[in-house]
Amino acid sequence: MFKKYPIYQNDFVCSDSAEEESPSWKKTCMFASSFCTCVCSFVLICVVLATPQWVSSQVRFSGTISNVTISLRYGLFTATCEQFVEAGIQVMENTFQVTDALGSGSSRSLNIATIVVLVLALLSSLLSSGFTCTNAVSNPYQTFLGAVGVYTWNSVCGVLILLAMILFPVNVEANRLSEDLARGGCSTPLQTPLGSKHNYGYSYWIMLLILFLNIASLTIIYFYDHARYSKKKEQERPIENAPKDVILF
Repeated sequence: MFKKYPIYQNDFVCSDSAEEESPSWKKTCMFASSFCTCVCSFVLICVVLATPQWVSSQVRFSGTISNVTISLRYGLFTATCEQFVEAGIQVMENTFQVTDALGSGSSRSLNIATIVVLVLALLSSLLSSGFTCTNAVSNPYQTFLGAVGVYTWNSVCGVLILLAMILFPVNVEANRLSEDLARGGCSTPLQTPLGSKHNYGYSYWIMLLILFLNIASLTIIYFYDHARYSKKKEQERPIENAPKDVILF
């Protein structure tokens, strides 16, 4: 008795595990684009860590003779302090280390936590860059070294950047970071704080750009992975107009 089986395209097409060593031009272009976004993200995280333009604060204190306004510009490591008396005359300006000037344990802890989170984000971005570069020039056999790894490290980097964007304002607003720095970093004795206002600088808002770059990288890999999956499903469908069936006895 004869039994007929339809011919499937994947009977003649190699599976994903047997891909050629050299990736297709489409895969190379898409992973190379994702690699560029990951490298940009890595560079921007370095800029965020290195620059002191996270926030500019104006803090007013009651002084021994007249009220004093402290103008602060600081980042995660260094800060610049300028003092003005009530008439607007600048008294002094000095630069100091943030961690040395912080007297509050919670302010110091959150500042260190923000630094650690950004360093981890930097490492995640570096790993993501390595994974995308590897996929742009080759076809890794391990699943985690492919799109899954890129998804993972980009997502980790994005979550860490978002966490840093939350931790720093919490430290500034809830822990009164600017007032702590003004007391610890400015040599003039300060008394009761009368008020403060804060403006977040470019070092802080760059992290928003890093988030967009991570989303862009994930989107590029998603489109590649979706197209690859669609092609695979198409190959698994039987050929409608096959010239003849394979006959097995």
